[in-house]
Amino acid sequence: MLNRLWLLPLLAILCCAACSAQKLGQHAYSSTVTVGKEIVEVKYLLYLPDTYGKDRSYKWPLILFLHGYGERGNDLELLKKHPLPQMLAQRTDFPFIVVSPQLPGDLFPWDSRIESLNVLLGGIRKRYSVDPKRLYLTGLSIGGAGIWEFALRYPKRFAAIVPIAGFYKHGSREMPRNLCDLRDLPAWVFHGALDTTVAIYQEEILVKALRECGSSVHFTVYEDADHEATWRRAYANPALFEWLAAQSQP
Repeated sequence: MLNRLWLLPLLAILCCAACSAQKLGQHAYSSTVTVGKEIVEVKYLLYLPDTYGKDRSYKWPLILFLHGYGERGNDLELLKKHPLPQMLAQRTDFPFIVVSPQLPGDLFPWDSRIESLNVLLGGIRKRYSVDPKRLYLTGLSIGGAGIWEFALRYPKRFAAIVPIAGFYKHGSREMPRNLCDLRDLPAWVFHGALDTTVAIYQEEILVKALRECGSSVHFTVYEDADHEATWRRAYANPALFEWLAAQSQP
């Protein structure tokens, strides 16, 4: 027994090293993921709350956030123009893990990156203390469109989605064939009535069709909001994140 006591300080050092490797707050990362035969580099911001790791048994809810058209490129600082990454650059007590990937400047929309993001999420779930029953999707503009597409491809993977000022096919009334696959997925959709970039009908038709499928999707319309004002108001609403935190898969 005494011979084993010398191991305790070593184990403590190793545990501390492991903890320090997981930086708290919001930081930039880059990961290489494999999708089929393709190797894809994904750059992203990752946020860990200041209490992450204190209770090693606790599993954290995770939000994946998808940005808009103007933040594509190779500079993750651009993402901080948006309310959620902007807030996380200052706040340390937000009670979610948040992953905010960046779409390369030569890609549009998010459709071509959905599979690589799915692999990235799988890796983050393994590395960090993530609750697999509380994975959430949210995004704005083309990011909102990306949320619809991600959910349509993996309708059973997430606990809730929040598309903001989004669409399915831009400027079109085309509907996804498998939209009813989302009937049981909690969703809260936001759009501005004065949005001239993504006309409100593009999400109105999705919400209407979902309700016809039996969905209880929430739909908030800001009557006096344009494209950008919509997501600024939505993400400033504390009730949104309270609602998200309450959603969990069985």
